[in-house]
Amino acid sequence: MPARATAPLAERSALTHGGPSAARKARFWDRIAVKYAADPIADMAGYEATLRRVRGLLSADQDVLEIGCGTGTTALRLAPFTRRLLATDVSARMISIAREKLAAEPVPQLSFDVADADAPVASPGEYDAVLAFNVLHLVTDLDRALQLVGHALRPGGLLISKTPCISEMNPLIPYLVLPVMRAIGKAPPVLCFDADALQSAIARQGMDIVSVERHGTRGKDFRVFIVARKPANPPIH
Repeated sequence: MPARATAPLAERSALTHGGPSAARKARFWDRIAVKYAADPIADMAGYEATLRRVRGLLSADQDVLEIGCGTGTTALRLAPFTRRLLATDVSARMISIAREKLAAEPVPQLSFDVADADAPVASPGEYDAVLAFNVLHLVTDLDRALQLVGHALRPGGLLISKTPCISEMNPLIPYLVLPVMRAIGKAPPVLCFDADALQSAIARQGMDIVSVERHGTRGKDFRVFIVARKPANPPIH
């Protein structure tokens, strides 16, 4: 079904609180939401491997938050393995499509809402796990976004992420292709970092790296899968 043309008032208000950056991001992703929903997954075997890995980290007694959920495909697959899963995205049109999917395929544990990964979305220690798939390179401020993840996690909670590392790609991509595509409105702003820099950013927020993996099945995999844990007890200074 096509996405609705406008977001409900409450959702537009949520983006207003995110500021100009959230509004700019929302406009880009709203514009491409229908095409995004229709595009096939490029590496289905790698995607399924990630889903299996994540399912093994989740349990029916966990409250889970997903940031940057897009049109909800992954949330629909993972929610049955949780107590509850709130999946969020900055784009109201993406969330509209996700809700239509959920209406067609109800999952009691799952709900969707509009929220920006660069803005607070959770109470302190509200979640046992935060999922961040293909979104950390799209935030405005990586340290801020990871700080908010740590804020949302309970002690011992997990950040489960998969992130394209643009700096590991052909240099023509970050320095030529992406700037040109941004100039013509075909790409959003992106952060360029490699897996080591992403691990360092996660560690700066006091989280312990549990696992670093690559699940791709087609050539070199630029999407690093990182699991990190918020310490069960705060460090003593």
